[in-house]
Amino acid sequence: METRKLGNSDLKITPVGFGAWAIGGTGWEFAWGAQDDADSISAIHRALELGVNWIDTAAVYGLGHSEEVVARALKDWRGPRPYVFTKCVLSWDEKGKISQVFSADSIRRECRDSLRRLQVETIDLYQIHWPPADSGPALEEAWQTLAALKKEGKVRWIGVSNFNVEQLERAGKIAPVATLQPPYSLIRRKIENEILPFCEKHGIGVVVYAPMASGLLTGAMTRERAAALPRDDFRSRNPEFSEPRLTKNIDLVERLRQVGARHGRSPGEVAIAWTLSHSEVTGAIVGARNAKQAEGVMRAGELKLSGEEIAEIEGAAAAATAR
Repeated sequence: METRKLGNSDLKITPVGFGAWAIGGTGWEFAWGAQDDADSISAIHRALELGVNWIDTAAVYGLGHSEEVVARALKDWRGPRPYVFTKCVLSWDEKGKISQVFSADSIRRECRDSLRRLQVETIDLYQIHWPPADSGPALEEAWQTLAALKKEGKVRWIGVSNFNVEQLERAGKIAPVATLQPPYSLIRRKIENEILPFCEKHGIGVVVYAPMASGLLTGAMTRERAAALPRDDFRSRNPEFSEPRLTKNIDLVERLRQVGARHGRSPGEVAIAWTLSHSEVTGAIVGARNAKQAEGVMRAGELKLSGEEIAEIEGAAAAATAR
């Protein structure tokens, strides 16, 4: 696969990276339902075999379990070592209750725990998972701590996730922001107006998450499957997976399927390729729960859509998002 320079870092990443959210398994607030660890490891290995060179996870995914599974997969991997990205500030107590903690002591403890679970000496990209809910000094304390961890060599580069422009500006006054990780898909496009231009202007790399709208745009999500999502799958609470939005989204998927058929590609690959067609987007985080799923989406970065196809897709997306 081709590689792209990630923001102001020295990392050169493939257009698609492996997203390790779902492989955290069940038993926590934002789970995707039950998951088999052996399938997760096979998915990671197949993604790496296909040329993917980075994995994005977070401490909170599975309350530490996703990081442990990533470590197990890399221990058995004999090819080039991929970059490993993870995140902080979402902590949990002994009952699994998740809360935001931005203190230096907490972040340092989280970093030590992530290094231990991932079995690495340095984290390639360490990210603040979510910004504070208020405009107090918590953001500055957290970002100062990440900058210190970078100077100490515990992490190579530092970035943020889910930040707006004002929050990016506040962080940038303390230390350069290497990357931003926002949600972005055909049905979730709010970052286009301000955030993407800001990142391009300031040399901030953008790696988008949920480019297939958490599985909604893969082509495998039927009405029946959406209705049968288990209670421990956070998507069962997402209005995009229920009526009246579900029918519009399924209509969009059918248009993606038509475009994909011209290239021998799946609807999910078309959805991912669309996000990557924007020059401000460096990479897309793509999840897979087994090797077969990885086979079907990890080469999406090689798909180049024509201007006419992009217009066709965006027209269908406009109809889907009309309320």
